[in-house]
Amino acid sequence: MQPHPNVRAVQDALDGSGALDGAGQPSMVRLVPDAVHTAAAAAEALGVQVGQIANSLIFDADDAPLLVLTSGAHRVDTAGLAASIGVTRLRRATPEFVRTHTGQPIGGVAPLGHPRPLRTLVDTALEAYPEIWAAGGVPQAVFPTTYAELLRVTAGTPAEVA
Repeated sequence: MQPHPNVRAVQDALDGSGALDGAGQPSMVRLVPDAVHTAAAAAEALGVQVGQIANSLIFDADDAPLLVLTSGAHRVDTAGLAASIGVTRLRRATPEFVRTHTGQPIGGVAPLGHPRPLRTLVDTALEAYPEIWAAGGVPQAVFPTTYAELLRVTAGTPAEVA
């Protein structure tokens, strides 16, 4: 069976960037039996702590997409984050906005594999874990990586987001 086009795009982006997992091996997208729409569900399916899940949240930041990769252990402080990055309006994006800018559905948005690079902030809380997990383009797909690799492969900026 061929992988979903979104999963293929994410794996191609991982391969193209030389992304590594926590053991220093090439990062590979894996499919889990059931959709994991939440950090808690992903953590349970993978047998890891909820804080190790890198939620990919798309925000509408003054009409431009902003990807925030946040630890599943907490929520984004949108008012504080808006002030820290100098935008007047930061709100959760609509499903249509998300799909337009990522090509991926909410619940499966990966940190990479989008039609165009997105401005990306990476939650500094993720640095506490030797390996973290992110979505792989659809709700059933995930991949292992590290905080340093997420910063590198997304050209992201470290940020306190909670």
